[in-house]
Amino acid sequence: MKKITLVMLMAVAAFGCNQNQASNSSETNNASEAVASTSSSAFGATFAEENVIPGSELMAAVADKDSVQATVTAEIKESCQAKGCWMDVKLADDNTMKVTFRDYGFFVPTEDLEGRQVVFTGTAKREVVSVEDQQHYAKDAGKSEAEIAAITSPKEELRFVADGVILK
Repeated sequence: MKKITLVMLMAVAAFGCNQNQASNSSETNNASEAVASTSSSAFGATFAEENVIPGSELMAAVADKDSVQATVTAEIKESCQAKGCWMDVKLADDNTMKVTFRDYGFFVPTEDLEGRQVVFTGTAKREVVSVEDQQHYAKDAGKSEAEIAAITSPKEELRFVADGVILK
């Protein structure tokens, strides 16, 4: 009797899990279709493309402040190849800035982002990035083991936490 009850419980649990997956996949497909129907792709919070500053001017805007709320446009230099959870964008003088997404609330595609223009809104600030975090980002970017091992000291850099992103 106990075996029959256990088997029934497992069957109900398996059926319930499959129902949830089917619902989530249809929601994902609907969201993908909505994004694909526009000429650009939006992720995260929606925002108006107003008072947009070029990435080359962002460093000057943050120079004497702890943080700055801004809407920025820049070219994507590199992005996370594992999940789409960050991107590096070009700033002035060959500098780059890491853009992450607020509370991992959304991700961007993992392929074909290099060289694309992007507009994002959120908060820019200077941070000290640990060796471990730098190595994690290098691994996500597909860097070689030698390149990852060469990272041996923390560094201060300009970072951006985006609330919304529009890929052009």
